[in-house]
Amino acid sequence: MPLPVGWTLAVLAMSLFCSLGAWQWGRAGQKQAMLADTARVLAERRAQPLALAADPGRVQAYDWAAGEGEFLPGPAILLDNQTRDRQPGVRAYRAFQPAGGGTPLLVELGWLPVPGDRRMPAVPPLPGRQRVAGLLVAPPAEGIAQADAAPQPDGSLLVIALQQDALARALDLPALSPRLLKLDPDLPLGYARDLDILPNTLPPERHVGYAVQWFGLAATVLATALVLTWRGRRGRRQGQ
Repeated sequence: MPLPVGWTLAVLAMSLFCSLGAWQWGRAGQKQAMLADTARVLAERRAQPLALAADPGRVQAYDWAAGEGEFLPGPAILLDNQTRDRQPGVRAYRAFQPAGGGTPLLVELGWLPVPGDRRMPAVPPLPGRQRVAGLLVAPPAEGIAQADAAPQPDGSLLVIALQQDALARALDLPALSPRLLKLDPDLPLGYARDLDILPNTLPPERHVGYAVQWFGLAATVLATALVLTWRGRRGRRQGQ
């Protein structure tokens, strides 16, 4: 016997809300695992070679890495739409060539504010041999927005996502490592920064909150359908 139209709509709505709730719940678990892995790596701080950034098998892993090399003379990369303490700004990156060769990697130098006139800050070169250390991480999620790098007056490239292949072409490099280095905040290089792996994204508890809301909506639809069905049946009995 087919379901009444009202119950069919209710089942569809409940399925949708439960699916959204399950996705949010799963995303919370994923981010909690990411934070736990990062906390373990930061507690141990066993320095790995910078070349590990190029390992395709560890793209989603977290490692503490350190080594010497040189920042390449190409333009700095400015990642747009990055907030810090509720202030708009950009995150600055430069390509770094580890000593001994290998694939260059992006190094996050830190966050810089952007004024109301949207004039981008200048990021001067860092010449000479440097020693860097920090957390190897995958680049921030690209999202669905796509746009070419926009050259700035000082030569820097403004981007809305860190697309490694496109950036390698823009920097005239054969390739960039799939992971980047979040520079140790204790080093004297760069700008204001931290080792937060979830900047400008929802923390796990927010995902849990949204999951509870979606499950609550599914329960509300079920309760409403049951009440309306009960009232309809009672009305029919009273009318007999």
